[in-house]
Amino acid sequence: MTTAMTHVRIFDGHQVLAATTVVLEGTQIAAVGGEPPAGAEVIDAAGATLLPGLIDAHVHTNVENLALALQFGVTTELEMQGTNTRHHRAHITEDDTVADVRSSGFGITPPGGHPSELFPEGFRPGPPPGATPPAGAPRRQRPVMPFSSTPQEAVGFIPQLVETGSDYIKFMVDDGSVEGHPGLPMLDRETLNAGVAAAREHGMLTVAHALTVEATGMSIEAGIDGLVHLFMDRPHTPAIIDLVARSGAFVVPCVVLDASMMGVTGASLADDPRVASRLSDDWMATLRSSFHHYPQGKLQDVLASVKALHDAGVDILVGTDVSMAFPFLGGLAHGASVHHELQYLVQAGLTPIEALRAATSTPARRFGLDDRGRIKAGMRADLLLVDGDPTTAISDSLNTRAVWRRGARVALNREWSAVRGH
Repeated sequence: MTTAMTHVRIFDGHQVLAATTVVLEGTQIAAVGGEPPAGAEVIDAAGATLLPGLIDAHVHTNVENLALALQFGVTTELEMQGTNTRHHRAHITEDDTVADVRSSGFGITPPGGHPSELFPEGFRPGPPPGATPPAGAPRRQRPVMPFSSTPQEAVGFIPQLVETGSDYIKFMVDDGSVEGHPGLPMLDRETLNAGVAAAREHGMLTVAHALTVEATGMSIEAGIDGLVHLFMDRPHTPAIIDLVARSGAFVVPCVVLDASMMGVTGASLADDPRVASRLSDDWMATLRSSFHHYPQGKLQDVLASVKALHDAGVDILVGTDVSMAFPFLGGLAHGASVHHELQYLVQAGLTPIEALRAATSTPARRFGLDDRGRIKAGMRADLLLVDGDPTTAISDSLNTRAVWRRGARVALNREWSAVRGH
């Protein structure tokens, strides 16, 4: 089937184009510009903007949450702790009703280290024992749990993570101080350095969970490729900005998560009818809550650090750290919080176009997703059509008119259609 969108403003993942027509053929973008081909289904998109499908570069997810993300135009989620590795997602890859996913598997951390402190005693994530997996889901092997206290242990886990399908390798560098658990077991420098070096020898991208300036410095000095959090324990200094910038590492600030850690809820987002109409009661309750582990933090310091890194030439990526619909993991919701993060990046001083790059072409480039993140011929037809112009008014990114995943138009829920008047 051939579909042509006409009279549309096109943000191609980098800039707004002069062209106003995009043609989809099967799972791909067939052409940008020109006339609609004969026999194509023509969609008059006057007054709307076409964006590449959005990418959330820090989540913890499952099939249900991938479906929710897609409702908000998030067509790819990058899992930073979980089980959606290469060998366990065939049922997702071919399912155009859910977002696509990549995964680190489980992060390298010491026994008793982060994230064990986040969950209430006795809490058991996931389905109960004996629950029936979703139709078509693969039989899961027991995931690799890479608890490492020595360089030798960290090095030994790298080939296991590679063999079991991790797309990149994550290291937890966290002493628990931001989460209200100071003294938490943490990877030491020798173990971190050895693990990162071993991952690089296997050709793997490496990312680090680091919430403090000290952990950030350790990670960068170890040769990490990307930081999937931004430090929040103190204001930035020229030294730490320069260290990150000279390393070439990217940063996924997860400002929405930092705000939640400080006790800032997602209530302002939940009050937006464009969001409320698409979330269940559980997700609304979660969005209106917060982690609230670090109330002494200052959100303005985090925003200033984002701007300083951006000005220094560091690649900034949109990520949220959203996980499950539980109030103790609050302030976040799949899909919706990507748009909140875009708003925070603009608040930090990025232009709307720079923020949109951080959710499209930049994460695609840094994570080696060469088939998406841009609107050009031959690319995967993961697309978001919104009313208005988010390249000048970032909040317009929530004005969803249509979403495509691999060229298949997504059925948007009826409540949202009612809000839009369609």
